[in-house]
Amino acid sequence: MKENLVISVSSINGTRHFHVGRWYQKCIKSAGYILMAAIVSTAGIIYYLMNEVDFAKSKQRELENQSMSLSEDVASLKKLKVGLQSELLDREEKMQTVSDRLSDLEKVLGVEDSDDATLESRLDTAAITSSVRMVLLNQIPNGFPVQKARMSSDYGRRINPVTGKSEFHRGQDFSAPKGSAIYAPADGVVEVVRPSLVKGSGNYLRLRHSFGFSSSYSHMNKFAVKMGEFVNKGDIIGYVGNSGLSTGPHLHYEIRFVGRSLDPKPFVFWGINNFDTIFTKVGGVRWESLINNVEQRVSAQLQLSSLKAAPLMASSE
Repeated sequence: MKENLVISVSSINGTRHFHVGRWYQKCIKSAGYILMAAIVSTAGIIYYLMNEVDFAKSKQRELENQSMSLSEDVASLKKLKVGLQSELLDREEKMQTVSDRLSDLEKVLGVEDSDDATLESRLDTAAITSSVRMVLLNQIPNGFPVQKARMSSDYGRRINPVTGKSEFHRGQDFSAPKGSAIYAPADGVVEVVRPSLVKGSGNYLRLRHSFGFSSSYSHMNKFAVKMGEFVNKGDIIGYVGNSGLSTGPHLHYEIRFVGRSLDPKPFVFWGINNFDTIFTKVGGVRWESLINNVEQRVSAQLQLSSLKAAPLMASSE
């Protein structure tokens, strides 16, 4: 009896008894153990899967955040791209404008426009050429020394109106009212100031310019500068008069190169618009050597300026 298990089931119809033997008991126990193991395994699997789900959700949120960050970066890069494209187009337009203006400048300067040359080299050439011209026009006499004056007696042989003798006239005369201002035709230093009311050239002044050139002024009324004083192109140096051997108020204007007199007229009409004419109209000056010397100086100064500007630009950036 101890090895049998009796299960009683009561109902309205009565009580029924089920006898379970030892073998069935073992089967039921085994089934129970299996069921318990299955439940535990299932619980473990569910726990593991829940952890995996939480990890997956965490990864998903992290990826979503990364996606949002990347989307913002992409939007920022697109905006930057649009800005850079706009800036690039603007720079290209400016470069084209610079190139067009440079072409106009090259035509004025008489510089050959080479399609193979870079814009930088063209700018360097134009800068050197324009700088050389400005140096020469500032330091070699050019332009009218007296404004609104009439050119009366030219350079060359003539009959002296005072002595009546034929002689070589080594300057250019400008008839102008007494007291008219006389302007320095180039930068220089006052080398001679010689007052004389009745003799020869009368009140006489000479300026020493660069590269061996000098200019002199005779028959002046009075001086506006003193000997040894430095003057700039366009400064007033004195006034037209009638001193010395003169038949009327006028200025006798001379230009010399290393002491030899030159015809002043080509220098009077020399300027930026007809810069090259002086080289063919005035002989006795080694213009090519002079220009090469000035070009070397200007090129060195421009290179030095670029070297000085580079650190300033770097520090500002």
